[in-house]
Amino acid sequence: MAQQILVIEDEPTLARLLSYNLSQEGYETKVIDHGSEGLQAALQHAYDLIILDIMLPGLNGFEILSKLRQKGNKTPVIILTARNAEEEVVQGLKYGADDYITKPFGVAELLARVSAVLRRTLSDEQLQDKQAAGEKVITAGDLFIYPEKYEVLLGGESIPLRPKEFEVLLYLVQRPSVVVTRDDLMNIVWGFDYIGGQRTVDVHVSSLRKKLEMNQQSVQIESIRGVGYKLVTAPVKKS
Repeated sequence: MAQQILVIEDEPTLARLLSYNLSQEGYETKVIDHGSEGLQAALQHAYDLIILDIMLPGLNGFEILSKLRQKGNKTPVIILTARNAEEEVVQGLKYGADDYITKPFGVAELLARVSAVLRRTLSDEQLQDKQAAGEKVITAGDLFIYPEKYEVLLGGESIPLRPKEFEVLLYLVQRPSVVVTRDDLMNIVWGFDYIGGQRTVDVHVSSLRKKLEMNQQSVQIESIRGVGYKLVTAPVKKS
């Protein structure tokens, strides 16, 4: 069965370009040119991928992405942003976008990014399906990570993480007090074929750090300027 892609884009020429080229690659596409209608379609049907413009009538791309994630919709999303609009990229990643494409873009870049995001998503699902039945736990101080369930407990409280945040944390926890470079995180978590830049790593680490610090100060992610990050844990206090 062909993978299904929802395109939410109100510029007719670009929408036709996206639909045509995706269809030529064997994807099934649906194009919607209004933000509110796009959100409704995304919630009513299980698409494999959403390509989402930022500037839309009704609801803008950020509002759509935010509402999707708030409702627990984990469909991969690629946002379309204006060239040199770094703030749009950062904001989109913070809301839970999986990747971005800056306009104008070439067909080859579009197809490469779509393929990479879909491949990473499929790999994540296959990995979870193949996890052993036994419940494995990895600990660091009062941080408990359950890889099979993608669950994290800190100080006895559950910490909701997006899949890539979880994978970043897991990689750091397995290398306590070791400086991990941005390139290492990019290659291990996103894959060698990921086209995005290191800013993606920084945004995910920043979000992960805030979630950890909201609950406890016993686990911290330190920035090593110009290099990367390391996880530092404080001793668990005995009562």
